[in-house]
Amino acid sequence: MLEFITDREIYEKVICGRIPKTKKFLWLATADLKDLHVDKRGKRVPFLEVLSDLVAKHVEIRLLHAKEPGSAFRGDFDRYPNLINGMERILCPRIHLKSAIIDGEFGYTGSANLTGAGMGAKTAGRRNFEAGIITDDKEIVGGIMKQFDDIWRGEHCRECKRKKFCADYKDILK
Repeated sequence: MLEFITDREIYEKVICGRIPKTKKFLWLATADLKDLHVDKRGKRVPFLEVLSDLVAKHVEIRLLHAKEPGSAFRGDFDRYPNLINGMERILCPRIHLKSAIIDGEFGYTGSANLTGAGMGAKTAGRRNFEAGIITDDKEIVGGIMKQFDDIWRGEHCRECKRKKFCADYKDILK
């Protein structure tokens, strides 16, 4: 399966459709990270609650992002203490990719940041115009995973010209 999706479809097919069903691991990459709220059994909850539920089921979560999230996100993060040790994250100022990899079997890559407007969670008049692909094609999912993993492992760090802006640089090269 290889499908082109836009706007609200990203929210429905990735955020609400696939991510809550993750069994083993979830890798997320985004340039911008905000206090995204999602539908969960008929009520609006922070997306962090969905991630917290996954951590409680022993799903490994990795998050790459480019800058520190805002105060609303940090406030919600504090409501889910199992995320502190249950979700690994690396802040890299060069991150601009947006992707989700679920259990190594499903991938999303596209333009949408992990924000309400980006993921299509907001109303039609307030969401961004976004596009991406979802797939279970092993070669494409493998390519998305390789890009993510290369960044995660610090493959590009030694030559990076933005090290002084990278809070996690020293930890990556240990």
